[in-house]
Amino acid sequence: MDTITARTIHLLTALALFAAGSGALVACGEVKAEGPDVRAAEPAPKSKARARQVAAAWDGSAAAAAWRKGYYPMEETVQLPEHAFRTDADKRAYTTHSFVLRGQLPTGSPKNGQVKWESGGSLTLPVTGARTAYETLANGGDKGSHLTVTGAKLGTTTLATSRGPATVPAWLFTLKGYDTPLKQVALRPSKLPAPPIKPAAEVPGDDLWPLDHLVEAAADGRSVTVMAQHGACDDGAAVNVLETGGSVVLYASITGEKDGACTAQMLSQKVTVKLHRPIGDRILLDAFTGRPVPYGERHGRSPSWS
Repeated sequence: MDTITARTIHLLTALALFAAGSGALVACGEVKAEGPDVRAAEPAPKSKARARQVAAAWDGSAAAAAWRKGYYPMEETVQLPEHAFRTDADKRAYTTHSFVLRGQLPTGSPKNGQVKWESGGSLTLPVTGARTAYETLANGGDKGSHLTVTGAKLGTTTLATSRGPATVPAWLFTLKGYDTPLKQVALRPSKLPAPPIKPAAEVPGDDLWPLDHLVEAAADGRSVTVMAQHGACDDGAAVNVLETGGSVVLYASITGEKDGACTAQMLSQKVTVKLHRPIGDRILLDAFTGRPVPYGERHGRSPSWS
């Protein structure tokens, strides 16, 4: 990588704070800047070359074969009741994981459950118990505003995965004041296969930066939206794409530079990248890490497979 600039040092400081935990992130002043629908810039030659290396390593690899056989959620695995939330207090309670249990949770459940894909095929995985699922939701305590859980039963739900839409087991939690349940998927993702390529470097540089996470893929598969990071003294993040028959490699960078003092502040920007053809079963990869782009925020409710 090129010599690290002062701006990159500020970004790395912010990234270190971010990795240390959500408390540190708030301390350094998180800002989520909404970017335009499509954000791209002329990529550095090294960045594009790295994207080609990542695509070549994954396409046709044992890791890619394992990925296509596994269960990897690509959207939030907690699904809200219809018309949620009734009040700002309820929304705040959900955001802060504030729940109270006023009922009995099932003590037994099937040992295993099945992922069933709309396109065909299935996969059997261990079922997470109701108590474990509840504790994932309710790890913020019950002080102040809270949501009240009155019971739960095992059912199913559908969600997007790396292999397309699937029906999966889910715990259906009844909430006081709501006619439909809050659903929590009752399966953990498959283990991520060992990537066939190492990260680009120990630390990022302006011309190649790791992505934070996938927000969503468009219903028609012709675009993906990701959260990309940048600092307080630049023009924002840019995300370019390299498409092959087996993969879609995104490579992010930091654009522009502003004069003056720069705070160690990490900003998150939503970026939508258009594709030449639907993503289909191609693997969405991050050029910097050499790994699939994870879904969901750090410290979020959805268990990470990254």
